[in-house]
Amino acid sequence: MLKINNLHATVGDKPILKGLSLTVNAGEIHAVMGPNGAGKSTLSYVLGGRPGYEVTGGSATLDGRDLLALEPHERAATGLFLGFQYPVEIPGVSFVQFLREAANAQRAGRGEEPLSGGEFLKLARAQAGLLKMDMEMLKRPVNVGFSGGEKKRAEMVQMGILDPKFAVLDETDSGLDIDALRVVGEGINAIMRQPGKGVLLITHYQRLLDYVTPDFVHVLADGRIVKTGGPELAHVLEEQGYEAVAA
Repeated sequence: MLKINNLHATVGDKPILKGLSLTVNAGEIHAVMGPNGAGKSTLSYVLGGRPGYEVTGGSATLDGRDLLALEPHERAATGLFLGFQYPVEIPGVSFVQFLREAANAQRAGRGEEPLSGGEFLKLARAQAGLLKMDMEMLKRPVNVGFSGGEKKRAEMVQMGILDPKFAVLDETDSGLDIDALRVVGEGINAIMRQPGKGVLLITHYQRLLDYVTPDFVHVLADGRIVKTGGPELAHVLEEQGYEAVAA
């Protein structure tokens, strides 16, 4: 599904990714863990197409399509979703209108008919309910006045509405309390744990993996995958730290 081969990338002429290779098959959830500065967020931004992140070598494909040749909105239309570590606020833009425009833009990119107002609201209510989020929150400007946990829940509502084939989630557990962590974890499972979908879950800590059990855990250090294992590897990292495991 997602195939990354010998990927190199720089930020401001500084090499960050240094030959990263990784394959995520349909129906799988892979967790990527690693120390600060290892390249985890850079990997997510490169896949999403964020400006300023220059690919200098290698390839990344989704279902055989060259992601790196596409603009960010085209990557989204292919079914790629990027969840941010720090979701941004957009004052003056209604969240519910933002979500409807995003959903219909992606539908248009796939040659599908747009959702009517009624169809969209029914979908939005269902996804908000799944994340235990009051629909009134979605009538506010995008993320304005939201707590860290509310921003992450709202982002998972967005993921549910867009219904991507593949999600790259960059430290989705950041800023979540115990209850929000459970709700978000359950949301990821409900939306993305399906045979035709895949997830790349980037995290510092094992705690989210108590709710979203990965098929594989990868350790990213100095721009490369240096170790791969099953879910138990996350517990080893928690106990021993990255330096001991990645050595």
